[in-house]
Amino acid sequence: MREIRLHDTRSGELLPLREREEGRVGIYACGPTVYSRIHIGNARPFVIFSLLARFLTHEGYATTLVVNVTDVNDKIYDAARAQSRPSAELAAEMTALYTVDTDALGLGRPDHEPLASETMGPIVEYIATLVESGHAYPAGGDVYFRVRSDADYGSLSHRRLQEMDQGEGIDGAERKQDPLDFALWKAHKPGEDTVWESPWGPGRPGWHIECSAMAEGLLGVGFDIHGGGSDLVFPHHENEAAQTRAARGEELARTWMHNGMIQFTGEKMAKSVGNIAPLHEVIERYGRDAVVMYLASGHYRQPLAFSSSELDDADRRVHRIRDALRRLDMGAPSPPDMAQHEDAFFDALAEDFNTPKALASLFEWVREANRRGAGVGDADLREMLGVLGLGELTPLQSAGDVASIDSQSSALLEQREQARSERDFQTADRLRDELRALGWEIRDGPAGPELIPAGDS
Repeated sequence: MREIRLHDTRSGELLPLREREEGRVGIYACGPTVYSRIHIGNARPFVIFSLLARFLTHEGYATTLVVNVTDVNDKIYDAARAQSRPSAELAAEMTALYTVDTDALGLGRPDHEPLASETMGPIVEYIATLVESGHAYPAGGDVYFRVRSDADYGSLSHRRLQEMDQGEGIDGAERKQDPLDFALWKAHKPGEDTVWESPWGPGRPGWHIECSAMAEGLLGVGFDIHGGGSDLVFPHHENEAAQTRAARGEELARTWMHNGMIQFTGEKMAKSVGNIAPLHEVIERYGRDAVVMYLASGHYRQPLAFSSSELDDADRRVHRIRDALRRLDMGAPSPPDMAQHEDAFFDALAEDFNTPKALASLFEWVREANRRGAGVGDADLREMLGVLGLGELTPLQSAGDVASIDSQSSALLEQREQARSERDFQTADRLRDELRALGWEIRDGPAGPELIPAGDS
C-alpha cells in the first residue's frame, strides 16, 4: 500500500493520509444548492472526489463517499419566488435533475447523498448543544454562533477576524451581539413557504449547520477528508469547523481538501455571474468521456480553464486511447518492463492526487505500446483508466471511426476525401494542413483514412 499524501488547507502542507480507523477512509464533499440545474463547475468536485474514492479503493481502503444536497437555502426561496412556485417543489425537481446529470458522467453514485430537509432533527439538536454550552445565543427567533468563543476561528481560511464578513448582509444585523457572528437558525419570514419547529420558534436552519450535522451523522466526528470547492473555505467550511469544535471539542475532519474553480472568460464559473455552461449541455456536445478526461486534466487545486478548445483537446486524448486499445490484446497482460509507467501513474495519484502527472504516465504507456505494436495486452491500461472513470472506453472499431473527434475535424476529413476522389490534390493538401493545425495527422490505410493526434502517427 503506497503512502498517500494530500494537501491540507488548514496546515497548508502535504500530509500523509492517517485514517481514523485503520484501512477505512471517510470522505465528505459539499454538493450543490439545488435552485437550478448544475453547471460544469459544480461537476468538478463531484468528479474529483468520486475519482479520489476510486483511487483509495484501488489502494486497498474501504472508502465511504458522502456528497450532500443543500435543498433548504435562501437561493432556493429566491428562485422559486421568481418562478411563482413552491420552493420544495423546485428543490425536488432540481435534485432529480442533478442526479440525472451526474449519472451521465458514468462514475456511479456516492455511498450517501443526504438532504438538508431530511436532517432537521440532528440539526436542531446540534444547535441546542451550542446554545447550552454558551457558544450560541437566541435572538428574536434567530440563533447565532458566537465567533469569538472559538479561539481557533480563522485557522482554516487563514484570515484575521477583521476580514471575516459572513456575507449575510443586513439580515439580522441588529440582533447579532457581534457583527462577526453567523446564523445557525433563522426565524420564519413572510414569503418563505417551508417551516420547521424548534425550541426558538418556527423557522429553518442556516447553511453551515446543515453540513456539520449531515457530515457528522454519517461519518462521525474526526473523519478523514472534507472536500469542496475553494470558494467554500470561507465562510462555509470555516464555520463548519468552528461549530464542531465548539459542540464536540474536536475537529470535524482530519484533512480539508479544496479544488480550484473552473474559469470562463477570466472569471470563476458561477450561476450568480451568469457565465455558466450547464453540465448536461456540455456532455451532450462533447460526450461523457471527453468531459471526464477534461475534468481530470488539471491538478485539482488549480483553476481549470473552460473553452471549446479545452474540451476538443480532451476529446482528442480520448480518441488517442481508443485508437491504442484497437491494437492491444484484450484481457492480456502487458510486458513486465512497461510496468514502470503504471507505477509512475499510481505514484502520481498518491502524491496529492496529481491527475495531470498520472495522465502523462498513462500516455507514456500508450506511446510505448504503439511503438511495440503487436503483443501488448490492455490489462494494465484498463486498470489505470478504471481509476480515472474511463475503464469502459471502447476501442475504435475501424480506421474510419471518427465518432469521438470534434465535428469540425470530422468535416475537414470528409472534405479532404472528397477532394482526393475528385483528384483535386491541391485542395486535399490544404485540408490536410488545416487538420494538422488542429492537432491531427491523417493515417491512410487499406481500411480508409484515420485521424491520429499529431505526434502519434
